[in-house]
Amino acid sequence: MTKTTVSAPANIAFVKYWGARDLDRALPLNASISMTLDRCVTQCTIETLAGDQDEIWLAEPHGGFSAPGPEFQRRVRQQLDRMRQWAASEQRFRVATRNNFPIAGGLASSASGFAALTLAAAGALGRGDTPIAELSSLARRSGSGSASRSVLGGFVEWPAGEGDRASPAMQIADADHWDLRDVIAVVEIGPKAVPSLEGHRRAPTSPYFARRLELLPERLAKVRRAIAERSLDLLGPVLEEEAVDLHLIAMSSRPPIFYWAPGTVAVLRTVRELRQEGLAAWATMDAGANVHVICDAAAEEDVAERLESMEAVGFVIQDSVGSGPQTDDEHLF
Repeated sequence: MTKTTVSAPANIAFVKYWGARDLDRALPLNASISMTLDRCVTQCTIETLAGDQDEIWLAEPHGGFSAPGPEFQRRVRQQLDRMRQWAASEQRFRVATRNNFPIAGGLASSASGFAALTLAAAGALGRGDTPIAELSSLARRSGSGSASRSVLGGFVEWPAGEGDRASPAMQIADADHWDLRDVIAVVEIGPKAVPSLEGHRRAPTSPYFARRLELLPERLAKVRRAIAERSLDLLGPVLEEEAVDLHLIAMSSRPPIFYWAPGTVAVLRTVRELRQEGLAAWATMDAGANVHVICDAAAEEDVAERLESMEAVGFVIQDSVGSGPQTDDEHLF
């Protein structure tokens, strides 16, 4: 039997993937750019089995295992089938996965989860030395487009591709290029009412969806330049524009989706106050209520202290730029 364990990180998108030209294959309408995180990770262990059925488990934080829900199992089995088809194999697997941060709350747990699953499956199939571009494309095929970015470290761009083809994600700067920090204000835990996949489906029904696509080339250029020049002053306003636009489109979709919670609005106000006090801190959110506050290392502790003091904030996660997935010697089983 072959056993492989991989820890893959979440990422926070500066320019979002929202809406697709083919959602089943996660073919995006626009390019996206993200920062790979360091501490928020999914760990996945995969072992080959002699039987004819896959086993899928959730590893509990304090030991033991539980069976995941049927939708989670369905998506994992589908990705395992894709990996078997890719490797021309009929091999069955035992799979266990564990997150060290809240899942299904807009913190990119699908991205880290399917990146970890894809990389661990490739290793268990004896294909761990596959080029990263190919692994990025395989992770995308899970249906979590953002997983294509989580197979890489540092700052990552996922081009849109053309027609029925999608481009793999690529690193545009490594983790040592710019020491940005991500202070995550967790205001809501537990699964969000509307999954991201459904948000993608509804996005084109918003009257603002087409207008955002028109604005994206300039935003993408600004973000690339901000990363190259390590300019938070240039990056920050684009972060907030993109976050607001994603949620504006969600709120104006048919039917509308309201991801924000009262705590979201309170944190956004606090971030504006921090800037008025001279701290370079800028907010962004993915499809959920929780807020990522991007700042430099000098501001991190002040930002974290202020957010932790807020009644609306349950807890804070302090994260930074990560170098990407790692193969682990310690397995989940």
